[in-house]
Amino acid sequence: MALNYNLSKVYALSDNDPEFVMQIITLFVTEVPLDLKQIHLGIKNKDHKLAYAYAHKIKPTLDLLGMTMAHEEILQVEAWTRAEGKKKEIDATFESIENQIEKAIKEIKKDFEI
Repeated sequence: MALNYNLSKVYALSDNDPEFVMQIITLFVTEVPLDLKQIHLGIKNKDHKLAYAYAHKIKPTLDLLGMTMAHEEILQVEAWTRAEGKKKEIDATFESIENQIEKAIKEIKKDFEI
């Protein structure tokens, strides 16, 4: 049983198509860690536009995978980028998102033998 993600929206969207589900989770496992690195780079270098672009990119994926808390926190990152906030204001939020995504990826790899 999945603890760190929920595929109910993916199954509903795909009419229970297992190939589509595999495509979505494979993209999540391969693409989102790279996008997270870009968000981190944007935060670290105070490149708010870079951080926003990648936060905005992964936002729908977090929602689709039922990662409600991470989705809410990525909205906070977007708000932080628009306000051009200070790095220390968003560090803990980013770490939380990163931790949740890492747990979900680890669990997905185990559950789907990726």
